[in-house]
Amino acid sequence: MPLIAARPRPTPRADAIPAPPLRRGGSNKTDARAAVAELRQQIDGAGAACVLVFFSPAYDRGDMLAALKEAFGSTPVFGCTTAGEITPFGYISGGLSGISFPAKDFAVHSALFENLSEFQIADTIDRTHQLVSRRHAEALGRPGFGLLLVDGLSTREEQLVSAIGNAMAGLPLIGGSAGDGLDFKSTVVLHGGRLVNDAAILLLITTRRTFSVFKTEHFVPTEHKMVVTGADLETRRVFEINAEPAALEYARLVGLSHEALTPKIFAAHPVVVRVAGQYHVRAIQKVNPDNSLTFHCAIDEGLVLTVARGIDIVENLHELFRRLEREIGPLDAIVGFDCVLRNLETEQRNLKAAVSDLFVANRVTGFCTYGEQYMSMHVNQTFTGVAIGRT
Repeated sequence: MPLIAARPRPTPRADAIPAPPLRRGGSNKTDARAAVAELRQQIDGAGAACVLVFFSPAYDRGDMLAALKEAFGSTPVFGCTTAGEITPFGYISGGLSGISFPAKDFAVHSALFENLSEFQIADTIDRTHQLVSRRHAEALGRPGFGLLLVDGLSTREEQLVSAIGNAMAGLPLIGGSAGDGLDFKSTVVLHGGRLVNDAAILLLITTRRTFSVFKTEHFVPTEHKMVVTGADLETRRVFEINAEPAALEYARLVGLSHEALTPKIFAAHPVVVRVAGQYHVRAIQKVNPDNSLTFHCAIDEGLVLTVARGIDIVENLHELFRRLEREIGPLDAIVGFDCVLRNLETEQRNLKAAVSDLFVANRVTGFCTYGEQYMSMHVNQTFTGVAIGRT
């Protein structure tokens, strides 16, 4: 699949003065207060426009809120629960990761969208327009990007990111859906000292730094196609494929028995849909007792899906990082959103350590998601994010 980047900033001049490095951190301590204290030592937060924190759902939420307030005081802290964390020392699970954005180089405007179950497109567009207008009034012509964190169990990502993406007035948009390990029970976002479910956070980040938002995946379509002949768009469940029970037909097409269908199988054998000439993954979350399939994104009847096969994920990432550095110069930090199914696939193929090492080498901080946002689309089984240069 092609690598895609959006709106890279110009490559810095040779005589440009590097800014102080963005401060990134992580902790695998299981106690929330101890983990946050360790993160605070690494990223400080004093003089920051905001701090991003991505944390395991295993932490006690009350302890997490109290610890973050104590550690960062009046500095705005945004974040969400995860299905795994990406830290300066690589992939972890059961901990937290974070990054601070110094106010001298960044400005942040935020909005909280609550009650996504009662999503209203007109209200979402209007609120996004208002936020963009405030940013533009204070940005003094500086560029910026949007970062969207969404409750990963809200099932409203498609509607939300489409409405927001189309109201961004040319600002690129990336983000991730909050995770809950592999439990799929409760995901939350963090805004204004509150942990909120059925909600999303939109951050508009203005910066004088070079940057580039991106999306990449490592799949190509095969000849095996399927037509969705029974589905419920609202619940993201597919009941029939090719007029057969969905799980049974999917298993037949990938050459397995339906008893073998697990998240690792879904990660290794995704399906893709073609939109505007490009293929995008539509990831399967689970098989249900009635042999229906629940997806990580909305699937409608009549949609033609194609079984995909993987290409070299490590080389795909190598090329991404090389290209980002060509576009914006030396990389200071990458805020990355990596689908949990990619994590499972690399683990299954004994490539997780290699990918983790690549993330460390290229200064990635972020989390494993239940889905990713890119421009005006909700996508699956991708790695999206924003690369920020040193100047």
